[in-house]
Parts: sequence; C-alpha cells; structure tokens
Amino acid sequence: MKPEFSVSLMCMDLLDIRHQIEILDQFTDGYHIDIMDGHYCKNITLSPDFIRVCGQVAKKPMDVHLMTTDPNDWIDVCAEAGAALISPHAETINTDCFRTLNHICDAGCKVGITLNPATPLQYCKHYLDRVDVLTLMTVDVGFAGQPFIAEMIAKIEEARRLREENGWNYKIMVDGSCNRKTFGRLYRAGTDVFILGSSGLFSLDDNLQTAFSKMKAQFEEETGVRL
Repeated sequence: MKPEFSVSLMCMDLLDIRHQIEILDQFTDGYHIDIMDGHYCKNITLSPDFIRVCGQVAKKPMDVHLMTTDPNDWIDVCAEAGAALISPHAETINTDCFRTLNHICDAGCKVGITLNPATPLQYCKHYLDRVDVLTLMTVDVGFAGQPFIAEMIAKIEEARRLREENGWNYKIMVDGSCNRKTFGRLYRAGTDVFILGSSGLFSLDDNLQTAFSKMKAQFEEETGVRL
C-alpha cells in the first residue's frame, strides 16, 4: 500500500487558509481536522464551521478527529459540514459504541476510531471489523508539538498483525510527531497514513510547496520508499 499523508490543519496559518489549502491540494491525500471541546482534553481548536469553510476550497477529503466527551453530539453537524471520515475516541463511546459507529455510517461518512497511547487495542477489538481507519495516537491528546511516545511502535505492529490475522481492512493512521525522526520506525511498523503537523511539515519551510518537497525527500530517505 502506498503511504498516504493527511495534513493537520490545526497547525496551519489560520490567517491564510485559502491560499495554503490551494497549495496543499496539489500534494496531500487529505486533511486532518481536530475538534476539541475543552472537556475531553483541555484545549479548544477547530469547529464544524471550519470544516465548512475549508470544504469551499479543499478538493481532498477531510477526516475529522473528535476529541469530545459526547461525540454523538458532533457527528451530524460534522457530516453536514463536509467530513468524509469521522473518528471518535474509543474511550468516549464504550457505552454505545455500536450505535455510534452506525450513526457515522448513517451520516454518510467513513468510520474511524482513535485510541489514546495508554489504551490497548483489545479495548476496541470487537468492532475493528467495522472500522475504515484506525488512528493511533503517538502523543497524548490536546496539544501540538509533544514528544513522540516510542512505546507506540509495538502497538502499531500489533494493529497490523491483527488486521492480517483477521482479514480486516482498516487503514492504520498515526497522529502525533510524524516527522523525519520517526518516519522510518512508523512505516516499518505498519503505518499507512501519516498525519503531518508542525514538525513534519509546517516548520520545514515558509513556502508550503517547498516544505512538502522537503518532507517527501525526508520520508524517502528514512524509509527507502519512492513517493
């Protein structure tokens, strides 16, 4: 499977949304939009209105990461705003996970699920066959720029092994500190989709086209994969 890249719009220059998306559309496979409610994690970031605004410009799909205490309150409004994939945290849907997954499907979106670093894969094993994208956090939720949690490499390897053993079809997406220092380990462990934020893209150059070219060169050097 060819590696894919999703750009975290939380890390972009919010004063230059249209121009940056027009550039990124030429290179990225999609956009990652973090929605935090200030309760599940102590931060507030983007919103369904932001999804709607970006959708007026973006030609690539938008995946929405719900860091919210009550994800079902956000599914319909995010789907209506233009989300292609919605990923609540497994830790927030334990009492109604199957209703929540059905809710996402009924809203016309692909189904994602996200796990915090300390949450084992066994927590969601019984519904991984229903999931299109499994997102594994390699930093704690809430803030950009955190250090990579190396223990998550084994978790990614386990997710790949479970997929192969059971014939499941989810993509493994990694959120947190995807950059030159981690590309090789993440790719070899089984990561399919890399979320690019500050360290992996936006800090590489003020010119986003140049930054993306630098990221690709770094990825190829660290993994041996030609993009």
